[in-house]
Amino acid sequence: MTDKRNPYHERHARDRDRHRCPDRLPPAPGAEQHPALDLANSALVLPGGHTLDLLASPADATQWLAARDLAPADAGLQEVCAGRLRTLRDQVTALLTSRIDSAPPPFAALDAVNDALTGAPAAAVLLWDETHGLHRAPSHPADRIVDHALAVLAADAADLLTGPDAERLAACGSAPCHRLLLRTHGRRQWCSVRCGDRARAARAYARRARPAPARTPDEAA
Repeated sequence: MTDKRNPYHERHARDRDRHRCPDRLPPAPGAEQHPALDLANSALVLPGGHTLDLLASPADATQWLAARDLAPADAGLQEVCAGRLRTLRDQVTALLTSRIDSAPPPFAALDAVNDALTGAPAAAVLLWDETHGLHRAPSHPADRIVDHALAVLAADAADLLTGPDAERLAACGSAPCHRLLLRTHGRRQWCSVRCGDRARAARAYARRARPAPARTPDEAA
């Protein structure tokens, strides 16, 4: 599959590189254990109003999947495949956010995750080659790579939302960041040390900028 970039994607990639933080944020707590959480966090809001979409182009989407062993590095996804990954991201984010807010899940998001769950064969087929002999392994021809990746991500989202970790889901409390995380302890509010430092600095500035309370006549005397 050929990676055909268009001018929008070229411009977005340049903007991405210009606004990319030199020291990239580490994964949010829980994202390394749950690829669905990592997927939700692949669209970032950076300080200064900038945004960074790690799935902005087919090349970006291929790189993101390959880094998580969900696609070969030379998969060369096309835009339609990258678009499907971004769509699932939006729906998974909607489900995780509704769980955090204790709100009913959007039915469209439920349908999207269920479609992804059933969109790839789950059984490992019987294969043979000179190196391994007879063995079983998932069969994912080139046109099913994204089906398989979406199924894995959707299954992880379903497991996260219905398992014990769902109680620890939270959103970063340091604006403008909106990454999702699993709380490592009950009072954790930030997805990274950087966000925690920024929030504490903002609170300190707000305290300094707050006008002193007016003195009463008795205090002024």
